[in-house]
Amino acid sequence: MPLFDSLRAARGVARSLMIYYGSRRRGAAMDRLYAKFVRPGDLVFDAGAHVGDRVAAFRRLQARVVAIEPQPALVRTLRVLYGRDAGVVIEPVALGAAAGTVELRLNIDNPTVSTASAEFVAAARGARGWEEQAWTRRVRVPMTTLDALIDRHGTPSFIKIDVEGFEAQALAGLSRAVAALSFEFTIIQRAVALAALERCVALGFSGFDAALGESQALVHGAWRPADEIRRWLEGLPAEANSGDIYAVRQ
Repeated sequence: MPLFDSLRAARGVARSLMIYYGSRRRGAAMDRLYAKFVRPGDLVFDAGAHVGDRVAAFRRLQARVVAIEPQPALVRTLRVLYGRDAGVVIEPVALGAAAGTVELRLNIDNPTVSTASAEFVAAARGARGWEEQAWTRRVRVPMTTLDALIDRHGTPSFIKIDVEGFEAQALAGLSRAVAALSFEFTIIQRAVALAALERCVALGFSGFDAALGESQALVHGAWRPADEIRRWLEGLPAEANSGDIYAVRQ
């Protein structure tokens, strides 16, 4: 990577560290949310670990964590932060429907929205609130499946999936029963979220709720059927931007 791009990438990572580690209140809210799904000693998969703020929450809850992150700069960051923690394993890979490689589109100024989805980049182009985002570099990275990671590390109690438009592909690589999971949605790719929701239903999840943006609070406060969450998601205005769907087996 050219020197100027390397400096921009470092600034982007530093920005993420300030945003995601800068608020104790946010961290406490995250702990309360994930405590609904995670108990001491549980195994958790954090897919799209980014700079590891969720890893920190899961560790505060005394869970073991597999941190899954394909971006080279963020893998280095995770190794600095958690490389000596015996309770954290870092997997420098993307997730998809099958093992192989995938081209990752890097947003070096805002690495939280780097993506393996060309459709995600296309959907962001010209969308309100996304005008300043640019994916200027590409890198080919290894890709594996959730099933393969379960074979390697064991069955997690909870899987968090935040992979910028690649959620349905990541879920396509899961065929095992897990107790609960979450996946991110964006309004610019509502169809991807609906496909991910359908995959969750096919996997046997029957209770659903959601959180908007970085609120760390469930919207409904009770588990709803998939049809109700589908209608809720379809009715969200563009201003909602993004959030997470939570799924459990009841």
